Amino acid sequence: MITSGAMRFGRKARFVAPGILALACGGGPSFDGHVFKNDQLSFRVANAPGGFRPVAPDGALLAYRDDEEGATIALSGRCGKDGDDVPLEALTHHLFLQFTERNVESQEKFTLDGREALRTTLTAKLDGVEKHFSVVVLKKNGCVYDFLMVERAGGSHSAEQRFSEFVEGFRSIAP
Repeated sequence: MITSGAMRFGRKARFVAPGILALACGGGPSFDGHVFKNDQLSFRVANAPGGFRPVAPDGALLAYRDDEEGATIALSGRCGKDGDDVPLEALTHHLFLQFTERNVESQEKFTLDGREALRTTLTAKLDGVEKHFSVVVLKKNGCVYDFLMVERAGGSHSAEQRFSEFVEGFRSIAP
């Protein structure tokens, strides 16, 4: 059951609530502030986005929260499923299957970590609550990475630039 104000996000019914991202993650994850490793994947990220603090939800890969702006940035990933044969557009669409009144504001392909990635900005509602999202989906080496920023709809969207800088700092690490 989803509590009031919570948002369902992603594949296999992951949940994002203010400051919380819960998703399936392999055993033994480690993160030193820049390098994340678990039994499936490893990657490097830049510093936490300015004004955001790390949050440590159960089973999350990475999540950061800016309480003042009411924004959350999260990074999830998985390997061995959808990594080769599903287009980026379909992977992005799948993230928002549980949402209504989806309004795509922009969508563009760009190069991230040497691969084509898809960035989408949109507004969508869950249980009548509208939020603004920026999502980047990347497929690399049999893995799919989902970068998410969610914030209040109709706000200043001041976290957009910090989200972009965070995404640009991503690099996968060969197993």
